[in-house]
Amino acid sequence: MSRELIETLMAAPYVARFGVRLDQRGNELTGVLPFADHLVGNPLIPALHGGAVGAFLEIVASASLLASQPLDRLPKPIDVAIDYLRPARAQDVYARAILARSGRRVANVRVEAWQNRIDAPVATLHGHFLITPARSETTDAPA
Repeated sequence: MSRELIETLMAAPYVARFGVRLDQRGNELTGVLPFADHLVGNPLIPALHGGAVGAFLEIVASASLLASQPLDRLPKPIDVAIDYLRPARAQDVYARAILARSGRRVANVRVEAWQNRIDAPVATLHGHFLITPARSETTDAPA
């Protein structure tokens, strides 16, 4: 079910407009926000718009939740805090999520985004997401 939900997430017009790609190798999921002129917020630097970077972080958080466990629905953000650490220059941005905790209804996720060096993040996200874990066949069976 979660694979279908990842496809649903990535096909949403909002997400598709950003051109986000996901690269999954084993249990590690990396999001890629390819540079595009429409993402530039400050053409004088030029730097990507903070809203585009923040949206990218939220997309990677949701995709990572979907890839890490079977869910019945797309995760919904409850609260999200984003720290902008340095300007995201006019080039591709990469991000990875760490699932700190996932309960029956709420998951805690941290995402770091970087460009040239993974040890020099451009932004981080800390968020809580409402999740609906897939019911197992044992709990679906009549008693």
